[in-house]
Amino acid sequence: MKLLTSSFKLPNGTLLQNRIAKSAMSENMGTLQNAPTRNLIKAYEVWSKGKPGLLITGNVMIDSRAIGEPRNVVVEDHSNFELLKDWAKSSKETGTHIWPQLNHPGRQAFAAINKEVVAPSAVSLKMGGASRMFKKPTPLTEDAIWDIIKRFGNSAKIMQDAGFTGCQIHGAHGYLVSQFLSPLSNIRKDKWGGSLENRARFVVETYREIRAQVGNEYPIGIKINSADFQRGGFTEEESMEVIRILSKEGIDIIEVSGGTYEKPAMVGLKKKKSTQDREAYFLDYIEKARKITDKPLMLTGGFRRASIMEQALIDDKLDIVGLARPFCLYPELAQDVFSGKLNYFETPLPSSGIKMLDKMGGIELPWYELQIHRLGEGKRPKRQISGLAAFVFSLKNIFFKSFIKN
Repeated sequence: MKLLTSSFKLPNGTLLQNRIAKSAMSENMGTLQNAPTRNLIKAYEVWSKGKPGLLITGNVMIDSRAIGEPRNVVVEDHSNFELLKDWAKSSKETGTHIWPQLNHPGRQAFAAINKEVVAPSAVSLKMGGASRMFKKPTPLTEDAIWDIIKRFGNSAKIMQDAGFTGCQIHGAHGYLVSQFLSPLSNIRKDKWGGSLENRARFVVETYREIRAQVGNEYPIGIKINSADFQRGGFTEEESMEVIRILSKEGIDIIEVSGGTYEKPAMVGLKKKKSTQDREAYFLDYIEKARKITDKPLMLTGGFRRASIMEQALIDDKLDIVGLARPFCLYPELAQDVFSGKLNYFETPLPSSGIKMLDKMGGIELPWYELQIHRLGEGKRPKRQISGLAAFVFSLKNIFFKSFIKN
């Protein structure tokens, strides 16, 4: 594991102590007022003891009027600054960097917890029966767009002041940045829509605003879709062009993912035969991206064997290996890999025993979220938890209480 254990220097000089990163996962561990909790901080203390190079938090929302999930943490002012400082300190003694993932949900915001939902255009989500949980969004005005851009910078600056060592813009999975990029969700006729240059204007201006507020020495990353996997949507070719644009702007690291709420790329995705042995979902894409940018690339999705992670680095396909669900079951993952204790990460697909519920994909996320909650309570992961129990936990402790509050 020579390369996995090796340090890596980002373009701005920031040094990651190794090549393993925890990618963002939804924790849903904020308070009903969307403040960080002690249990959330505890979970990151547990993860940091494994000494990965980088921990990227779950969604940190930049606007309390736009919340993606009921218990997201919101950072728009200094009201929870002491808790934010404690969160940043959770990895202080381990050498692990911790970055918030900054996000605005746009139209992917539950109607029950948001009075108004905004997006680039008045285009509703198309998710069959589940679409009823989301409102038709109100198109953003010019002033509202600039307000959101300013909010991204404001939240990044607050997190920097609290002690977080970098930040990531969530530009994937169908959230607001992704909505601006996609011609399916962005049908504007002004300077924010139409051509790819116009559709990419929002993410470029967001990056520039964050950079202006945090300075040149503070690393800024982005998570971007390789594609939306929808006919007429954001294509691989367009994604490559956005990478070129952001590379010229000076982005410090690019994490590759894919899909949206309407078309989750990693749920039931059939890999091409040529990539089955290499595990990673988007390895074909990142090999192409390697040729068009000199910025560091992080790939998340599908890695389950340490040997294959190491080989991807040896082959110079990428610079940082991103892992998400394995960290829920193997919290000391990095050190366990480096010591030889762990070579394969088994990540089960839990079942509720109810075919319709399993088919809707409503079990996996709550089951892994529950494992994170256990870490925050000082408990170890528990594989024996049923999918139905996790679903009930999610309804009772996250959604029901939050919807009653609103």
